[in-house]
Amino acid sequence: MPLPAKGVRWPPIHPVLQADMADWRAWYSANPDRLTYRYRNRHRDAARFGPENRPSQYRGGVVGRVSRWFWGEPTPLGEKRANLHMPLAKDIARTSSDLLYSEPPALKADNTATQKRLEDLMDKGTKRTLIAAGENGAALGGAYLRIVWDDSVRDRPWISMVQADGAAPTFAYGDILTAVTFWTVLECDGQRVVRHLERHEPGLILHGVYDGTEDNLGKPIDLKAFEQTKNLLPVRQLPIGKRLAVSYIPNTMVAPDWDDIPSAAGLGTSDYQGAEPFLSAIDETYTSWMRDIRLAKSRIIVPAGYLANNGPGQGATWEDREVYAPMNVPPTSDQPITLNQFMIRHEEHRATIEELVGKVIRNAGYSGGTFGDDSAGQAVTATEIKARTARSMTTRARKAELAETAIADVVEVLLILEGSGMFPGITKVEVERPDVDFQDSVQDDIKTLAETAALLTQAEAASKETLVAMLHPDWSETEQREEAERLLKESGRLVEDPLTLGADRPVFGGQADGAAGQGDATAKE
Repeated sequence: MPLPAKGVRWPPIHPVLQADMADWRAWYSANPDRLTYRYRNRHRDAARFGPENRPSQYRGGVVGRVSRWFWGEPTPLGEKRANLHMPLAKDIARTSSDLLYSEPPALKADNTATQKRLEDLMDKGTKRTLIAAGENGAALGGAYLRIVWDDSVRDRPWISMVQADGAAPTFAYGDILTAVTFWTVLECDGQRVVRHLERHEPGLILHGVYDGTEDNLGKPIDLKAFEQTKNLLPVRQLPIGKRLAVSYIPNTMVAPDWDDIPSAAGLGTSDYQGAEPFLSAIDETYTSWMRDIRLAKSRIIVPAGYLANNGPGQGATWEDREVYAPMNVPPTSDQPITLNQFMIRHEEHRATIEELVGKVIRNAGYSGGTFGDDSAGQAVTATEIKARTARSMTTRARKAELAETAIADVVEVLLILEGSGMFPGITKVEVERPDVDFQDSVQDDIKTLAETAALLTQAEAASKETLVAMLHPDWSETEQREEAERLLKESGRLVEDPLTLGADRPVFGGQADGAAGQGDATAKE
């Protein structure tokens, strides 16, 4: 399928998908200005959700219904905006990524050279890419992993991340990605918007630049007109068969709110889906709390005649300007000096916020303990932590299952490209589909691990390599194997070159198997 013709509507995705992702993007940004702009100009597909919302926020009824959202309420004339925002949505996205990728997944292959290339790929940027993909995927419903190459930047291809709201995908059979179009804004000058389109199809990448408007793609122009695209080919054939040079990691396997939209279920959905009203209520409650604090400032109400006159044009004062409030009453009246202080409803506000935060966290599939320190400074084991965060661990396992396939797909295609001869001068390795092994995000302290290793050694229930891997899960397989060999040598159970001792087999316990056999024979004689 070629790139779009001129004059098509852009972006080419359903208005409901576009609106929902724009909502999630605003919450993820943790920017009050962006939230205000979004909810004062928010609308969704009229066929599904009734009449569109217009900027007439001061009117009631259906037209003004957006004002029911806290961030959609206009600031009254003569007042400054005092709305507070709690960045819980951003915290959820970051925590989701930390649970998955704080200990980066290990890519494993049988071939030694391939394994070394996979470790090098992870160390040179893929770890950071996965962390970003995990955070953006939790916020926007998914993230794309794309293979890119640029001789002026690196001599080998690498994997980059594309956010879900910058792509128009095509799925087959619900969740199989068959094609996707990415777009990047190159210029934005008033109504004029210039976009670079990059379309991925099986074994093919197409590039194009279009000069249009905010909601219209416009007409195609020459790729060489811009520095960012001048070295790109309009069509690039790839030696990868029917594969794509991109994969998609969905945040969830289902998208209940998009069931009636064709090809939308494969996108997954955000951790915020369904929780937006609670996120808005949290900000409203925090704002009310701070308003109580402002209103509760101490005031001393005194007759104006009690104030000391400072001269013409200088006003009058009563000891402390921060606490007095003059009243225009005759000094001979019975009006006394009155102390006034409003109550701060801190307990009510705190309880409300805790309840709302708990609902948002549960909606996202996490345990409350994941977002707070419930241990009160006491040392706890990894088993206790997992018990307190069981819901979070279940969500993490589900997301890891979805990520494993996508990561393995894109890495395998990268190895195919490197072995095809497209990049002369690089070392080729055997192409293998890697096993993606997610590490345990919660680990015991070194003392507990050492005690466990000692018990396993005493029971002769684990090899040296197993014990080293348990104590050092962050090491590569090569480092673990080398450490196990060093330990065996130091203990005398492994001789580096047994042939020097006249034996033809490895030496254990400092004695060759052949020598042991001769000793037994001599004893029998």
